[in-house]
Amino acid sequence: MRQRNRGRVALAAVTAMCAAAALPGQAFAAGEPAAYTFDPGAEKIVGTEVSTEAAALTPGSVYKSSIRPGEKLYYRLNLDAKTNAYVSAVAVPGGGGQVAYGDGIKVSIRDSTDLQCSSQDARFESAEFPRPIATYAYRLMEKDSSTCQDAGTYNVLIERESKETSAPGAWDLELRYESEPQLKSAGSMPTDAPENWPSASPVPPTTAPQKRSGGTSYYDATGLETGEWQEEGGIRPGQTLFYRVPVDWGQQIFVTADLSNNNASDEFIGNALALSLDNPAHGHVDSATPLSYSGKPASVSLDPLPPVAYENRYDSTSSVSAMRFAGWYYLSVTLSPKIAKSYGDKPIPLTLKVKVEGKAGSSPYTGDAGVFSVTSHDKDMARSGQSGPQAARSERMKTIGAAGIGTGSVLVLGLGVWTLLARRRTSAAPAVPAGGEQPYGGPPQAW
Repeated sequence: MRQRNRGRVALAAVTAMCAAAALPGQAFAAGEPAAYTFDPGAEKIVGTEVSTEAAALTPGSVYKSSIRPGEKLYYRLNLDAKTNAYVSAVAVPGGGGQVAYGDGIKVSIRDSTDLQCSSQDARFESAEFPRPIATYAYRLMEKDSSTCQDAGTYNVLIERESKETSAPGAWDLELRYESEPQLKSAGSMPTDAPENWPSASPVPPTTAPQKRSGGTSYYDATGLETGEWQEEGGIRPGQTLFYRVPVDWGQQIFVTADLSNNNASDEFIGNALALSLDNPAHGHVDSATPLSYSGKPASVSLDPLPPVAYENRYDSTSSVSAMRFAGWYYLSVTLSPKIAKSYGDKPIPLTLKVKVEGKAGSSPYTGDAGVFSVTSHDKDMARSGQSGPQAARSERMKTIGAAGIGTGSVLVLGLGVWTLLARRRTSAAPAVPAGGEQPYGGPPQAW
């Protein structure tokens, strides 16, 4: 029985390790870039063209849906009269599909009278190649506003626009609904956008380059901190790589992407590489001017962005407004599939230079701020280069290891007790005389 139990423990540990290893991540088909990895916890939901039939979204949840060209799809929110709500949409075109300048999605939140609370769009511009693009809309509680302040039913409307020359297939959607935490003291928060902030690019990181392997989506984005990071194996034509950087209150993020030379050709490819930054709610912050490439080393950087501050939301510039809360900021890098025609399908070395400047300030929120915070665990993940799934797997293995040690200790202790009892039983038994006769005067002994 003891052997069987030990076997069961070992089998459970092996099963858990296999399950952990099977978590979604960066999986490549032969010679093809990895597909977008959706959050495995995403619930499937169907948008409706009739608002009164829309399914409700739940705060803190992730959903998977889809949208076809020209569709206008509704989803429902049930909001109170005190919480800021954010709904983001990541549009994921099918691999190899054609997209054109201006193709994209628009996300808006509207009250029951169809009055718009806010809207933003995500579009393919000069970099006309398929890749995941993200945007969000929000309902904010504002002291002097009369729009969208009441509790009740609201609608999320997602609209897709595509040119006739674009691929007609449906785009997958990854939807997220986050509620912003309550403020510690709402009356003391600034209500004007900052007018001045450091805009000079800092001195690039001086640490030695280190290897990191980017993820395939927001879900498995690889953690980075200040430093110079070389993509393990380079970036392939058509591939999108995801990274994430913890940026706390009062801190600024600066990012540069470098492509190495390629001696296979010297043909000029305009808009060869796209670099984009999104905030913790998966709202778009900014994109760099797409990098052009002609086989020589090339570099592109995001424009300087302000330090993270709650009051940034009051700025009319979308890139400043999006730097409104602390948390993980997501970088995505896509190499144009056109590169393959002139330079071959082999990956090109890619380096990211990341710098986070400024002393971390205190959170304006009360209680646990969730995704709108930077924890010591987040910093550890960035330092070690872990993605969310890798960190979860690591914690699970620690738990399994601790359980295994505990079970092993019990088994060793039990074996020791069993051995001790056996010895005592042997030493307490009466001796048998030579010849096998029983002791005189006593009853027969059963051995």
